[in-house]
Amino acid sequence: MGVPGPFPGSPGRTDAPVPDREEVDRALERLGAEYEAIETSLLALQDHAGRRLLEGAELSGITKERWAAAERSITVLWSLFDAYTAALESARELRERRLWPSAEDLAELTELLYGEGVTVPGAAAADGAPEDGPARAGERFSLEDLVERMNGLYARSLDVIVAADAVWSALPARIDLLSAELQRTRSLAHSVGVRPGEHPAGDDLERITEELLRLRERVIADPLAFWVSSSTGSSAPGGGRPDTGRYDRAARALEDIRREVAAVLDVRQDAERRLMQLRDVLSRADRTLTEARQARGEVLAKIAASEVPAVSGPSTALHEQLAAAADYRRRAQWHRLSPLLDSLEERAEDELHRARESLTAVTAPLAVRAELRGRLDAYRAKVARHGMAEDPLLTERYDLARRMLWSAPCDLRAAEQAVWRYQQAAAEALVPQQREGRGES
Repeated sequence: MGVPGPFPGSPGRTDAPVPDREEVDRALERLGAEYEAIETSLLALQDHAGRRLLEGAELSGITKERWAAAERSITVLWSLFDAYTAALESARELRERRLWPSAEDLAELTELLYGEGVTVPGAAAADGAPEDGPARAGERFSLEDLVERMNGLYARSLDVIVAADAVWSALPARIDLLSAELQRTRSLAHSVGVRPGEHPAGDDLERITEELLRLRERVIADPLAFWVSSSTGSSAPGGGRPDTGRYDRAARALEDIRREVAAVLDVRQDAERRLMQLRDVLSRADRTLTEARQARGEVLAKIAASEVPAVSGPSTALHEQLAAAADYRRRAQWHRLSPLLDSLEERAEDELHRARESLTAVTAPLAVRAELRGRLDAYRAKVARHGMAEDPLLTERYDLARRMLWSAPCDLRAAEQAVWRYQQAAAEALVPQQREGRGES
């Protein structure tokens, strides 16, 4: 609630001659208007919502000190106003004695209106603020000095009230809204496993909760600790703004946690799919390694004099980590699951690649044998097309190569030499026919 500004000034002293009746009447009229303005300001100050809150609050710190001083100032302010009121009433009574005041009446009115004709009670004078200057018990003031002293007390008291009211109007409501948002975030966080002691964001939520509780208690008990006076040098009461630094830091921290929880939600929604894909990749790697081990046994049985690499078993470490990932999924420990899945996906692909390379390396002798068989049959067909299938040398060398390639265990080196010899004999046998064919053409 707004409060009227400082009081208007009183008629100042003057070294001019004693005023006449018209001047006195005009001065009294101005003083009456001034009295109304002062009374309105004091009643508004008395009725200010911030003042009522300060009176009913359990204050501490700088607010407690400044409000105690402001209460004393307000008490003094009313005492000074009472003295001002008494002086005005005395002047009015004196003026109303006669329609045409005498010279003595005018001289007395002059002293009341322009001189130091107002006596301030000792307690009121003694309780004046240091900025108002020292005052002695029963000290006399002019109306101008009295208004100046009231203005100083009024401004300092109003400054305390307005500043405290501004902080209380700004911060507690915002803290309550942020606390409500924090509770919603906490519920969502707990639903996805972000809890204190289990997830860093859960610990941060607890710290922000405690910080908001402490902040609200401090704001209620000591609002002036959160008031930043205006840097423009303005002397207007309440010149400044609430200090929202601690609130802003808590709000930013909560926003960071909300983003973290949103990321956890994404992880939760994606975790099952990624786990299924991991199981599939590792299962394919395991099947490939099993196939490689079976193929190695076949190679050792069918191929002689060949180096066949050993085949390792499934990666125990990967399967243990996959089980740990599934456990993290059950326990909703998403902050641990996400980096583990990233690592496992890369390593699982490497494991599948390793298994495929192992199968290729193990079955290489069988591939060589298959290639030699195919080459032998191709040359056999070529020889047959030229009508030389019954050639004794070619038949002998073909049968030898075929026995080597289709026997177990197969000596690949010897079989390769046999195929090469058959290939050479076929080539030599085909050359004369090719020459005869060219001659006939």
